[in-house]
Amino acid sequence: MKLNLGTVALVVLLAVFLFVRYGLEQPWTPWRIAGLAIAVPAFLLFLVSRIQLGRAFSVQAKASILVTTGIYSRIRNPIYVFSALMIAGVIIWAHRPWWLLIFVLLIPMQLLRVRKEEQVLEAKFGDAYLEYKRKTWF
Repeated sequence: MKLNLGTVALVVLLAVFLFVRYGLEQPWTPWRIAGLAIAVPAFLLFLVSRIQLGRAFSVQAKASILVTTGIYSRIRNPIYVFSALMIAGVIIWAHRPWWLLIFVLLIPMQLLRVRKEEQVLEAKFGDAYLEYKRKTWF
């Protein structure tokens, strides 16, 4: 549980920093509200995904257990999905379109990580992983 709390604390600190830095200097427009409406639920789902992953979380691709419950019963990589949505929401909310360059780097990197993780999981769990993969999205 220590890693989960560390992740939560890091993301919360980043969210507070961004809100203080960019949230107070601009008026609330429909675009900013839309960005927040994307970022906040994505942030919460990111946290739930991270907590549900538990000890299976690792920075480098490794296969200790195959998590197939909770959010993972529908989405194989919810941390990647919700972190991308969270970043997109923050970019819209902060009204910093040039930050979209983050996606130019982030999305291909995430896709490469997903492929590597899939190879590791398939090597470890074989048909069980392939069946799980068939039943879930991304």
